[in-house]
Amino acid sequence: MSKRRGSGGSAAEREGAAGGSGGTRDTTPALGTRGQPGSYRRAVEGAAVALTRGRFGDARWSYLYGRDTSYAPEAAVDGQVQSAARRMRGGEEIPDTVQGPVIKPAVWTWEVPLYFWLGGIATGSSFVALGCDAAGDHSSARTARMVTLAAALPSAPLLVKDLGRPARFLNMLRIFKPRSPMSMGAWCLMGFSNLAGAAVAADVLGRSGTARALGAGTAGLGLYLGSYTGVLLASTAVPVWARSRVFLPPIFVATAAATGAAANRLVLSATGLPSGHPTRTALGRVETGAMAAELLLSSGNEKRPGSAAWREPLDQGRPGQVVGARRPGATPGAQARRRSGAPSRQRAVPRRGPRFPLRVGGCG
Repeated sequence: MSKRRGSGGSAAEREGAAGGSGGTRDTTPALGTRGQPGSYRRAVEGAAVALTRGRFGDARWSYLYGRDTSYAPEAAVDGQVQSAARRMRGGEEIPDTVQGPVIKPAVWTWEVPLYFWLGGIATGSSFVALGCDAAGDHSSARTARMVTLAAALPSAPLLVKDLGRPARFLNMLRIFKPRSPMSMGAWCLMGFSNLAGAAVAADVLGRSGTARALGAGTAGLGLYLGSYTGVLLASTAVPVWARSRVFLPPIFVATAAATGAAANRLVLSATGLPSGHPTRTALGRVETGAMAAELLLSSGNEKRPGSAAWREPLDQGRPGQVVGARRPGATPGAQARRRSGAPSRQRAVPRRGPRFPLRVGGCG
């Protein structure tokens, strides 16, 4: 019951409300009983909750629950819920030493790493197509554009499968949020895939000028597509990723350039491009340069001041084994790649096709 403003009640009531020692403060809840579940009553008796399905029907498309998921058949033991509520509201103080991980593990499955890999190949292939066009090797550029499209096509289905519900990918396209790497990545993937498909269609129709222009646009979007995944990882609460937010995007771009150059060298070799062709030699040097840049960026990130506070997971457990196995072979692998990609002075280089500028760091 409310009182008029100005009526302070008795002295005992005022002292108790202020937490004084003259009385005991009344902590009885306004509704329900202390330590018991809160009471609940429907606004309309018999009404169902809007937009819901019973028996875990809402989780049909979710990756968290299988189709055989249902409620527990046995009933709760008497007093179990009340006891859990009491323990939650009271109990001992939180211990100083935290046991177990402080963050939950990522729920990503195999679709996300595969999307990262294919997206990197698509990004690097778009760079290769742009460089080949700039160097005048339009035949290799057409091949690179087809590799770009082939690597980009599975990307959207992989993301849809990882999201659990197909409609979630369409919901991401309902808004355009420049501050969200997820939103911008979805839009960039859609534009990149459409431009890559249009460029291949222009090649098929014999419109080489249009194909080159569309390929240049694809490479422009590829620069963002290859780096936004690093920004996305750095936006999470995982310390190893969050503290590497400056290095992850360029590392991803360097990896994309290396994988794209390697994939196109493989395809061009399979389609009959000779071993000493300037394009193959230049792609080998691009691959070597990208591998060296990735190695330098990764090493600089791991050895920079203050990294000892967050890089412990890179040295322990399964991640430590994977990273430890990579380190001894990274530098010798780049050196061997550089030696194998350099043409011999005594070997005659075929002159078929346009000359390709041989310099590290780009295809043109």
